[in-house]
Amino acid sequence: MTESDIKAILDRKSAAPLPTNLATIRAQERSYYSYTANGYARGRFSVVTVRDVEKEEDFEHLATLPQVNQVVPLGRLLLRGGPSDSERGLRQAAAALHADMLLVYTFDTDFFVGDALCPLSVVTLRLSPHERVRVATTASAALLDVRTGYVYGSCETTARRRQLAGGWTSSNAADAPRLKTEREAFENLLAEFERLWQGVVKDRQASVGAGKTPG
Repeated sequence: MTESDIKAILDRKSAAPLPTNLATIRAQERSYYSYTANGYARGRFSVVTVRDVEKEEDFEHLATLPQVNQVVPLGRLLLRGGPSDSERGLRQAAAALHADMLLVYTFDTDFFVGDALCPLSVVTLRLSPHERVRVATTASAALLDVRTGYVYGSCETTARRRQLAGGWTSSNAADAPRLKTEREAFENLLAEFERLWQGVVKDRQASVGAGKTPG
């Protein structure tokens, strides 16, 4: 016997057409803050609409993938309908843009001094210039069906950077390694997503060719 809430998730089917319109959004924890961007709270999480790590050409490249009509970002204006505790609110915003699939991605970045995890404020203010600091970022993404919430797949990559703290003479200087590490992780994530996308397209085309309902 399967519990009803789990069964509802397992019963979800893919409904997005091919070619498809792809929406994108970056999600972070509710209290997310950095020197270059703040999260806009959406219930248990927040969304970041400022592109401090991403570049315009990243999304232009996504639009060139096979079976992609266009790529549209979810702007803050579409997210003013109230808080959301799940991806449903994001899918509703994507639906307003007539998107068929939604790519949700996030960054998880930590600073380490030796083996100790340190908040950025501590790293910035209290380090010896001879201490070596390691920055680690894990970038992850999930591809969702806007209509049904069906998850086509997910991908994840990690990037690391080491350097001495001597050059961290200001908050902006200390934040630079974060941006570089998150950028590297994001570039790797896009490469992983391309492989995921190729599999999604292949499976969908095979399902349609066999006369089956995609799912």
